[in-house]
Amino acid sequence: MTLWLPRGFDAETELEVKRSRFITRLARVDDEEAARAVIAAVRAAYPDARHHCLAFIVDVPDAQPVERSSDDGEPAGTAGMPMLEVLRGSGVSNVVAVVTRYFGGVLLGTGGLVRAYSDAVAQALDGTPRVRPVVRQLVGLEVGASEAGRVQGALMNRGVDVVDAEWGASVLLTLAVDDPEAALPLVREVAQADVELVPLGEQVVELPT
Repeated sequence: MTLWLPRGFDAETELEVKRSRFITRLARVDDEEAARAVIAAVRAAYPDARHHCLAFIVDVPDAQPVERSSDDGEPAGTAGMPMLEVLRGSGVSNVVAVVTRYFGGVLLGTGGLVRAYSDAVAQALDGTPRVRPVVRQLVGLEVGASEAGRVQGALMNRGVDVVDAEWGASVLLTLAVDDPEAALPLVREVAQADVELVPLGEQVVELPT
């Protein structure tokens, strides 16, 4: 099951290992451009740091997620890939992690670096809120203006999400439902008419886990 961090989530944590500081920036992103913007912001915030190692996973509709990582000058395979593995193991996507390292004067060795970068990302993820993206179908329901308020209120009371209303001589209510065919009998019952639902596309709804 795919999980995301909540929209707008952006946090920083710090881990110290043998006097080296590992500062982790963890953020929700919705595309690769946003991920690279976070990476650039971290580099600008800590211009004197020796390493800004990174990993991100971004979902792509109808395709495999985009995954990228970088050791940024650390020994090959000791930073970016271990960070990416932690992100994969968490089940979270649409996420970027950037770990900025300030060297503390003690060499950690390859195994120590792998542990430190992995632990830095794991610490940043620990306890973070998660949301579950669910695709809902958007459908249009046209009702008379005199009935719109009653119908909208009754639908919402019955658990149907009414996400928009366009008022005119008649009113077009936009509903978000899991299955339009399954929802139609309830909608007709509430509308007290033999109405039809017009397909309007899809919407991703983020539900708390």
